[in-house]
Parts: sequence; C-alpha cells; structure tokens
Amino acid sequence: MSSDSSVQEAADLVPEPAGQRATVEEGGVTFWLDGEVLACACPDCGSPMSIRLWLLVADCWRCGASLELTEEQERAVQRLLNQVRPKAATAPEKPRQPAPLAESKPQQQPKRHVSIPVGQPAPRQPQSRWRDPVVRPKPKPVAHPAPRRAKPDEDPQARLRRWLADLQAWLISALLHMVLLILLACLLVSDDSQQTPRLLVLATRIGPEDLEGGHQDPPQPDPVEFDDAGAPEPEKPPEVPEPPKIEEEKPEEPPLPKGELPGEKPEPPPVVASPVSGGTGRSLLDGRRPETRAYLVEQEGGTIETEAAVARGLVWLVRHQSRDGSWSLHRFNRTRQCRGRCSHPGTISDVAGTALGLLPFLGAGQSHRSGKYRRQVQRGIAWLLAHQRPDGSFYPLGAGRMYAHGLAAIALCEAYGMTGDSRLRLPAQKAVDYIVQAQHSAGGWRYMPGMPGDTSVTGWQLMALRSAQVAGLRVPEAVLERAGRFLDQCQVNSLGSFYSYMPGGGVRVALTAESLLCRMYAGWTPQNAALREGCMWMLSQHPPDPRRPDMYYWYYATQVMHHMGSPYWPEWNEQMREILVRTQETRGHAAGSWTPRTAHDPAGGRLYMTSLAICCLEVYYRHLPLYRQVAIKDKED
Repeated sequence: MSSDSSVQEAADLVPEPAGQRATVEEGGVTFWLDGEVLACACPDCGSPMSIRLWLLVADCWRCGASLELTEEQERAVQRLLNQVRPKAATAPEKPRQPAPLAESKPQQQPKRHVSIPVGQPAPRQPQSRWRDPVVRPKPKPVAHPAPRRAKPDEDPQARLRRWLADLQAWLISALLHMVLLILLACLLVSDDSQQTPRLLVLATRIGPEDLEGGHQDPPQPDPVEFDDAGAPEPEKPPEVPEPPKIEEEKPEEPPLPKGELPGEKPEPPPVVASPVSGGTGRSLLDGRRPETRAYLVEQEGGTIETEAAVARGLVWLVRHQSRDGSWSLHRFNRTRQCRGRCSHPGTISDVAGTALGLLPFLGAGQSHRSGKYRRQVQRGIAWLLAHQRPDGSFYPLGAGRMYAHGLAAIALCEAYGMTGDSRLRLPAQKAVDYIVQAQHSAGGWRYMPGMPGDTSVTGWQLMALRSAQVAGLRVPEAVLERAGRFLDQCQVNSLGSFYSYMPGGGVRVALTAESLLCRMYAGWTPQNAALREGCMWMLSQHPPDPRRPDMYYWYYATQVMHHMGSPYWPEWNEQMREILVRTQETRGHAAGSWTPRTAHDPAGGRLYMTSLAICCLEVYYRHLPLYRQVAIKDKED
C-alpha cells in the first residue's frame, strides 16, 4: 500500500460535521453531535473520541489520553444537546435502503474538524504522526481538572450523579466490598448470650526450641543431681567431666525441708558465729530472711527507693540470663530478650558472669529452693556444677582465672549456707579446697594458682573462705594466717591503715577498702586505730562521687562502713544510696542496669557493674553487721 493511501485512510477516520450534526467550541476543544453520539477531537493526537454522557469523560482510543469536561465545557455541550435534540425529534425518520451488493463500498469517515483557540499554536497534523512507522512511547495522560463544586440550586439527584462521577473506580469498589464484609460478619456472629463464658488461661513456657540473642547457645545440660554429703569423690580419668545430671524438684510434690533428701535423715544447716560477736551462734546470712529483711532495711538506712532499685536490677538480670542458665560478661546482650540492645560488654568469662548474676539474687534471699526467682537461681547453680572439674575448679574460667573461681566459690558457699542443702556441700567444699591449694607460699593469690599474690585477687579468695566458714565448711587456719602475713607486707604505713596492690607499691584506695574488710573478718574490732584511720581517710578524702564512679571501690567500702557503724556508716550510706538510685537506668531496654563509666568498671561491663551496684543496695541485710548481731536478735525475739 502506498504512503498516500495510508494518509488518506487516516484522514478519513476524523469525522466531519454534516447534516444534523452541530458543533460547538469551548476551552480550546471542538465538540460535535452525530446523531446520538457526542464526540470531540483528542487534544494530543487529534483522533476522534466519543464522550460518555453519564460521566462527561472521553478516552482516546489511539494515544490513551483522557479528557474530563470542565464546567464551562459541560454547559456548552448541554446547549448543543438542547439545540439538536428538538430538531431530531420532529424530523421524520427515513427508512434506510440497503445498497446493492455490487456497488457496496466501504463507508468513508468524515474528516476531522478541530477548532484551534485563539492565542495557542496549531496542533501538529495527525497525518504526519500516522505516517511515521516508528513506535513512540505512550504519552502521559492529561491531568484531570479540579472537582466541580456543588451549585446552590442544584437538586439532590443531580448532586448525587455529579458526586458519583467524581469518585474513583477503586474507591467505589472498596466501599462496596466493605459493605459486603460487614453484612457477612453480621451473619456469622452467633448469639453467645446463652453460653457459659470460657476461661482464658495464660501460661509461659521456655522450651528447647527457643534460642536467645540470635546465636546458638551451647546445649543445656540435663538437670543436675547434687552429690550427697559425705559421698566419696568421683574418680574420672578425663580432665573435663561429663555434666552431672540434676533432678529438678517436681512441682506437684511438696518442697522438702532444708537438708532433707528422700531416704536420708534431716541435717540442720551448720552455723558459724561471727569472730567478734561474742559467740551468738548466728549466721551472717540470716538478714536475708523475709522476716528479718524489712526490719534491717528500716534500721540500717535503706529506703523504699533502694528496694525498688534492687527489684528493677533483678528483673534486668532475669532478662539477660542465657538459655542454659548462665550469665556472660561479654555476651549478656545476645540473649533472646536483648538481641544487642544493651551496650558495654565486658571481658570473656562466663564463670565470673554466672557468679555475678547469682550473687544479687542470693543477697536478696532468693535461693534454688524458695523465692520468686527460684527457677533462675536453680539454673545458674546447675550451670556452675556442670562446669566444675574434679579438682574443684571451673571451666572455662576465661580472663583472670582465680578471680572467676573466687566468685563462683562465694556463690556456691552462700547457696549452701542459706539452704543447708547437703547436695551442695561437696561441690562447695571442693571449690574451697582448690583455693587452699592455689595459695602462694607468701600467703597471697593472683591470676593463676601458685603465683605471687596481689591484694585484689587475694581479697576475693578471702571473701570465699569467709563464706565457707559461715556455711560450716572446712577452712584450714594456716591458710588464713598466711593470708594475714601477706596483707602485712602490703601495708603502706606501719599501722596498717593503707594498702597497695602488691608489696612495695603505693596506696590504692579501692584495695585499701578491700584489705580493711579482710582485716575485719580476721578479727579487727572498731576500736582498732588502723581501722578507724583508714575509714576516716576514705570518708573524708574519697567519698562516693558521681563524677568519678568506681563500683569496685564502692562495693568494698560500703561493706566496711556498714560493719563499722556510726559515725562512719550514716554519712557514707546517705551519699552512696542517692548516687546509685539516681544513676540507675530507668528507661528503655537497659532499665534496671547501671552503665559502666570509669576505673575498673568498663573491663567488667554492664553485667559486672549492675551486679555490684545491687549488692551495695542490699548491704542492709546481705551480711549482718559484725558488731551489732545481739541487738538484732533481741529485736526479733
């Protein structure tokens, strides 16, 4: 086919108004009426478009452009309809005669009639575009004009038609589907007024399929069965034993009395009197009992705010206990409930982290046999027992081996001393025996067994030995005498008021507090001149300062001042408790913890900082005052 014939066929597609056809021009667009068909020319390509009278919208069949009539164009079209329709009604209808078949020719379309508004450039001729065989991208549709406003005198039916014309198709479909869904819901709702209301039971279960913190925790050992007291030590050739199995108490059975196991006679928990209390026969751990704790908080300077801070701290520890029952200094924030939201991880030592996680619960009177957090304490102790070697040490100890072992020994001794559970006696005694064997000949302890000692590691070992004495375990007197001679070598002055890190060093305030506490447990009384001088120096020169927080120092100094009593304790306690309550995190996921800032605290991390801070706020009842036990006993009686 020639190009001239293609142009001619394209031009024939544009109708030309004739006969009864009438035209009108408005807004740069020409409209015409051909019988009952209202049409106009496409403003983009010039192709004829039929106008849908009920929507007053026209869509181009060729380029896809859309034209919506404005109010002025709608009025012009209405005038056009009013002019032509009366004439068409009166004109007689002519019968159509079919043309002969031999002479039938394709009907020619009238030519396009486009009116160009004044002041606008003439549109391009459609013949030139149709002649181009290259396929061009579809032009963007013409933006619709703003919705038409209602007329003051418009009748409701016309207003409804106009409102429906302005609505988008998807909106009409959404409204219809919404009505259908509401009707369907009404049909499906049954009348439950005659039925008995069902009870809603809420329960929480942690199963083996639950993972914590986006990492695969080591497999959780089976429940551990504590060894009976007096049983021979197991002889196992491998260095690392298989985790012993622990048999958890069944919830349906009543709890056993302290020290009583099935098939054996009750054994009362042993109690060791304070070395300076005049042989009262009371345990330093008795203040943790519920009937004693409230009285001691009131008498020793605690407040509602300090107890609330302790409660928040214990909740934070619960959320950061691993699935296997341990706590970790460096990955405590990878548990299922944290997932990295807490900052400041510490050094690598899960043994030290688990012990630090247990001590605040034990200090609050929570044990593996009783208390709100019985389950958490039981899982933590089971993890320690599963990681204890035959020689009494623990693995993996990580950084600072004897640091971690001393903390774990304190936790086991306190748990045994609080409950008298004979199943804990042998593991606790073995942990104490390992400390005895690791002592240096000069009397101190350091990172590894047999190393020349320093006052920091030595202090933690002496605290473990003191907890063992309170629990009634074997502690050789010769070990304590050698430790006392080592502290004599670390004195900076001859009186013994100040102490260094190692023999021959300078004064260290944190280690002075730690060494003075060891001296108290060795028998020094408040009348000792060195003890009084050291306490006055700490209180006047190094009081609790929120600008220079040192939780390691505060932990030991708080215990020293509490045992000393007036006049040192009230002044120290008022400053210490206010700072700890004010600096505890109270918002977000870290609420209940303390953020490490300076000195030793960043090495231990947030878990270490939080554990020692809680123990400081539990000082009122965590250990009974060494020199005021008789008064407390009289109050209870």
